[in-house]
Amino acid sequence: MSLFNEVLNAKKQLAEVVAATPLTQNLNLSDEFKSTILLKREDLQIVRSYKIRGAYNKISSLNEKEKANGIVCASAGNHAQGVAYSCNLLKIHGKIYMPKTTPKQKVKQVQLFGKSFVEIVLTGDTFDDAYASATADAIQNHKTFIHPFDDEKVIAGQGTVGLEILESYKEPIDYVFVPIGGGGLASGLSEVFKHLSPHTKIIGVEPKGAPSMKTSIEENKNTALKTIDKFVDGAAVKQVGDKTFEICRYNLEDIILVPEGKVCTTILRLYNEEAMVVEPAGALTIAALDFYKDKIKGKTVVCIVSGSNNDIERTAEIKERSLLYEGLMHYFMIQFPQRPGALKEFVNNILGPDDDIIYFQFHKKNNREVGSVVVGLELKNKKDIMNIKLNMTKNGFEFQYLNDNQDLFTQLIG
Repeated sequence: MSLFNEVLNAKKQLAEVVAATPLTQNLNLSDEFKSTILLKREDLQIVRSYKIRGAYNKISSLNEKEKANGIVCASAGNHAQGVAYSCNLLKIHGKIYMPKTTPKQKVKQVQLFGKSFVEIVLTGDTFDDAYASATADAIQNHKTFIHPFDDEKVIAGQGTVGLEILESYKEPIDYVFVPIGGGGLASGLSEVFKHLSPHTKIIGVEPKGAPSMKTSIEENKNTALKTIDKFVDGAAVKQVGDKTFEICRYNLEDIILVPEGKVCTTILRLYNEEAMVVEPAGALTIAALDFYKDKIKGKTVVCIVSGSNNDIERTAEIKERSLLYEGLMHYFMIQFPQRPGALKEFVNNILGPDDDIIYFQFHKKNNREVGSVVVGLELKNKKDIMNIKLNMTKNGFEFQYLNDNQDLFTQLIG
């Protein structure tokens, strides 16, 4: 059976389980980009992401023996919640492996959705550790492993997002921006549009710190990245699936890489302007619009808002990453004179009226004339940084700019 037919069957399977999420025009974005920008609100699913589609479609397809043996999966977030909810609905027992570093809020949500039908096992420090434990359990105990993306039933379930878009909007759609982690959603959705709306260009969006699909397509083979930035946790994987790679390499028009700081700016903007709470992966496609603004002018564009499972404890990090990206937060290591009045001199002679010290770490040493001080500044205007650097040079403050030294920045600031 073709993947497209699998998607059609998945739609029937999911009819009584999955909400047909809204496809609504966003007036602010439409006005900004001189386009018709439509948001597919998968963040409004009951588990707050599209992952329920693929998880339920896969688990419900198991035969009676497989259901009786139970299922197992590995996840640190949305896939786990989709699997847990599916287990509860289908009355199938599942074991969900999650890293020990998973926030308590996410662990609690998984248990809430799965109730007595799921057992959560916290193991290892990374997703890879949890994945290894889960696959070993599946083999040893003859359980079915529910892959988060590289499975045809999972891909087909995610592809129902594409069917809903085309059912909701009857006018021609020029572009669809879809986030890519392992590639399940991009694969299923792009297959639907290939059959039903082939003129629509499907644009994949990955975090800049985890360009696994783009790298694989450029290398012409499924390529594992050695290191990734895990901040956009719903879309940061070291390697995409073999199945998803083969589909995306032919179906995607382009892949955009979005800096993590830009994603953070978008998260804050959506919250402040639209009262939308989205996770980093959920903000990816909207953040990508800036990089395609010339091409989408006057066009009809759909952005998939993939999820809203954001941990409130990350708010401070999100704000800092946004300010760093926007050029409004700067860190320095400065050689400070160890004499009374030095700090007052720094404030009066170096900083402008709108510049604020947000970080100051100094340990006085009695046997030296100067001491190293780490200073963090938040600005109202990013152009002011030039005057600050110039003023420090004029006033004899030797300094090292930490924003451009990632290794030192990480060691000193975190």
